[in-house]
Amino acid sequence: MPFEVKKAESVLGLAFKDKALLKKAFRHRSYLNEAGKALKSNERLEFLGDAILEFIVSEYIYQTYQEQPEGNLTSMRAKLVCTQNLARISQNLGLGQLLLLSRGEDLNQGRQNPNILADLLEAVIGAIYLDQGLNKTKQFVYQHILKDANKFSDFENIKSSKNQLQELIQKKYQVTPEYKVLAEKPNQDASDHFLIGVYLQDRLLAKGQAKTKKQAQEKAAQAALSQLKTTKLISHLK
Repeated sequence: MPFEVKKAESVLGLAFKDKALLKKAFRHRSYLNEAGKALKSNERLEFLGDAILEFIVSEYIYQTYQEQPEGNLTSMRAKLVCTQNLARISQNLGLGQLLLLSRGEDLNQGRQNPNILADLLEAVIGAIYLDQGLNKTKQFVYQHILKDANKFSDFENIKSSKNQLQELIQKKYQVTPEYKVLAEKPNQDASDHFLIGVYLQDRLLAKGQAKTKKQAQEKAAQAALSQLKTTKLISHLK
């Protein structure tokens, strides 16, 4: 389907100077296989948007939560910019309906894929930064991502699963859990690109699979914590 520039601008609340840049932000790499043109996907914009988003969020929570230590701020930022939260915001904005996808990816529910939706939002942020500048980008991030930041400021419960597991293991066994890559798919776009195992010494506790190593580690930690709630892990260590 043709890209609807005016609808995209209406959704974003911005009039782009460079319409081609806006269209590029919505161009998933799968679309290039069918477009028949020497086009570029939104991956480079996603790379830029990821960095810009992290900077804006970091600056905001640093200024807003001045009494909190670095560890709490890091955990809060991770929750704000995680795939699930960005995908939710992207979906609420209706960005997926404007996405340029291949027919196959579209039929495979690509418009509802959390990884694709999160990447799309980051690409849009990168495009806004290039076309509108930092202040407009901050306004967009504040309006759509940071407006509910207080929901993520429960610092007593904000720790990531990875941090929770590490504290639990260190307290009980005086060792640190180790994460190892068990499998890595050659397709960088695969939503389950990395398979990570979390180990207590030489014992595999749980596995996690995701697009990035960080996400896979978090899933592995979540699975290990779930198991620890119902079973005794190890009675003794070597």
